[in-house]
Amino acid sequence: MKLFPSNTIAWYTAKMFTVRAAAFLIGLIVILESLDLLGESGKILAAAGNGESELWTYVSLRIPQLVQLFLPFSVLLATLVTLATLNQNSEVVIFKAAGISAHQILAPLFAAAFVIAVGNFVFNERVTTRATQTLKTWQDNGYRKVALQKKPIAESWVRGGDDLFRALTVTGVGPATLLRGVTIYDREDNKLVRVVMADTARPDGDGWNLTAARVFDVARGTLTPSPALHFATPVVPRQFTTTSINPAWIPLWDLWPQIAEQRAAGKPVDNLLVAAWHKISGPLSTILMPLLGAVAAFGLARSGRLFVRAVIGMFLGFAFFVADNFMLAMGNFGTVPPLMAAWAPFLLFLLIGEAVLIRTEE
Repeated sequence: MKLFPSNTIAWYTAKMFTVRAAAFLIGLIVILESLDLLGESGKILAAAGNGESELWTYVSLRIPQLVQLFLPFSVLLATLVTLATLNQNSEVVIFKAAGISAHQILAPLFAAAFVIAVGNFVFNERVTTRATQTLKTWQDNGYRKVALQKKPIAESWVRGGDDLFRALTVTGVGPATLLRGVTIYDREDNKLVRVVMADTARPDGDGWNLTAARVFDVARGTLTPSPALHFATPVVPRQFTTTSINPAWIPLWDLWPQIAEQRAAGKPVDNLLVAAWHKISGPLSTILMPLLGAVAAFGLARSGRLFVRAVIGMFLGFAFFVADNFMLAMGNFGTVPPLMAAWAPFLLFLLIGEAVLIRTEE
């Protein structure tokens, strides 16, 4: 009834699995990065002042993205090779003859995959997010060394309570936020009471200080100019400056508060929720790989069906990646709820893998 009946066997299989996963990951990164660098090196060197150091800078920024993308594939391939090797050498038969069940044979692989998943999550949120943002900014600037200045945000709409804010341009962040061409639709009980127009607006305490304001009273039909006006509202500057959020650039612990602000502003957040949940379910998909590839471990090797079993395991693994990307697309389109889009493939293939393993081996 122990999870690891033999510590020696557990360490032996976990070490074999981990070494192969690292080897596959390194091999895939070397090959894919070499091909990618061949295509991008011309663009990098075309920018004035760029040389060999910029090529290595590109490699250092691109590798975290490749690790995030291909780590689950590496774990799947490592699972198939490890289990097929154990089966080919009749070690699985020895394990089962010693009274070790199929789940206990796979338990060390699950434990190693869980450690890999946690490391992958931390690496993605700490390293990959920063590298992705830096690389995208560099590419948008034509791989030039001069930093590209941030353009002002244009045509921003924000909701605060019943009020609607419209700003033609937004510059600055935090207390230094400056809105130009401001129009405020002041509503009470979903009825328009007045329209406040101003040349500029700056945050101040519980509201905004407006300059060169004009107040149109809907009930009276009068327009009253006001050189300076304080408009109290729950709208905060960050609701304007976070109008465009790229989840790939933001760690999960910073993404959740920004999603809450977007929702408070009345903006759609389904695609952000899908990305946030997938930041958890994506790394955890590595835990599924030993289960989906387990079919390669069992069955007699001399029956001649070992290759077929390995192909079936590979098919299950790649079917998961196809289903995962399909559900992500459906979630981004708003066809399915965000939670389902991120977790449905994981739960579905967890049940499929368990059903196959219990039906055939347990």
